[in-house]
Amino acid sequence: MSRNLVSKFLLAAAATAMLAAAASAEGIGASLLTQQHPFYISLADAMKAEAKAENLPLEISIANQDLSKQLADVEDFITKGVDVLIISPVDSQGVRAAIAKAQKAGIKVITVDVLANGIEVTSHIGTDNFTGGVKAAELMAKLTGGKGNVAVIDYPTVQSVVDRVEGFKKGLEGHPDLKIVAVQPGITRPEALSAAQNILQANPDVVGIFGFGDDAALAAASAVKSAKLDSQVKVIGFDGMEEARNAVKNDPIMAGVIAQYPDQMGKVAVETAGKVLKGEEVPAKQPIVPGVVTKEGEEK
Repeated sequence: MSRNLVSKFLLAAAATAMLAAAASAEGIGASLLTQQHPFYISLADAMKAEAKAENLPLEISIANQDLSKQLADVEDFITKGVDVLIISPVDSQGVRAAIAKAQKAGIKVITVDVLANGIEVTSHIGTDNFTGGVKAAELMAKLTGGKGNVAVIDYPTVQSVVDRVEGFKKGLEGHPDLKIVAVQPGITRPEALSAAQNILQANPDVVGIFGFGDDAALAAASAVKSAKLDSQVKVIGFDGMEEARNAVKNDPIMAGVIAQYPDQMGKVAVETAGKVLKGEEVPAKQPIVPGVVTKEGEEK
């Protein structure tokens, strides 16, 4: 065999080996709801750190709160042949078909932070949002003396928020003199500000507002201040990002925050994906209990 032929043979063999390695490479694809929020930045950073620590291949795409973008990203991961998909759904209902398609392609799916409705996945890692909502109700009762009208700023298409609001309602059952008089959606901070302004205009006697997330709560606090109801209305948020924690310390209107731990979620999500790649069994649900941040400190 000539030297040229040997070289060509070796090159072809190397290319075949590379293609075979690529075809058999184990990979993790992650579709995250956003990177415009400190919670999801922390989540993504923890995922990257854990993937690096375990030497696991991880590719992250950002949906930017756009369901169409998320569906396209999942389609791309299916085409690339990832072995595990980690997803925080933009829309708990709307993402179901994409998850089903991934599973049909043999991809194990892990949801993180936000549940997918109407479909089983390999594991869900997220805050125990219902318990967090109950904790918010108990804090609201403590702050208001258990009496008065309260309102909620909502994000109704995301199951984690649905669970928070349901938990809040359940918690208020033990305080019959505290009544919810308004529930309005306010997904972004500007939308939440408008919702809070509408709530205060229609219900000037409210004594508390529960924001589904810190952005909503901070917007509500701003609306309360503008309405000059500082001494009347207490606001409770949900997430525990630094801006909200500082507001709890320094702003009398921001009375508390139910704190999530996105760094734990990100770490556990990638740890779980690693176990799945090894063929190990993993729990179907891995709840992370939230803490409560008030002016007195943090209670985990």
